[in-house]
Amino acid sequence: MKIRTLNVLVPLMLYVFQQGCGPSISLFNERAYNLATSLKVETVTLMDKATEPFDKYAEQVEMLTVNLKKAYEYAAGRADNELSAEQWRILIDPEKNLAGGFFKRWQEQQTLNKIFIDEARRGLIAPAFDLIIGLEAGKIKPEQAKIVGE
Repeated sequence: MKIRTLNVLVPLMLYVFQQGCGPSISLFNERAYNLATSLKVETVTLMDKATEPFDKYAEQVEMLTVNLKKAYEYAAGRADNELSAEQWRILIDPEKNLAGGFFKRWQEQQTLNKIFIDEARRGLIAPAFDLIIGLEAGKIKPEQAKIVGE
């Protein structure tokens, strides 16, 4: 086989292999990164208020929940972004032990213990946001992307 043929076939085979092995990943998106970082700060800040009655913060929780859902929809609407969208879906699910579940628990119990809040924030929710932020930050920047075969 000639070298020229190999130069075409190897990248093509790698591309086909990548497509068959799971979801491809989107390019870095500054808006997605900014959404994740700002929503992390808003979420952990509001979590600290959970020692007080939920009803006092119900409106803020609702606004934050809407913004978290918007971030999920933004992630889900981007091409080749299934991994990020799935991370957001888990984060906001009220039946899971992340942000959605935390706010549901706060609403049901009206106040939460400071130790529980700190553990949920530091041990679960902040790291979940860090995974989303890290995934986005680690993506290839659009200006660095090259077309296969170039």
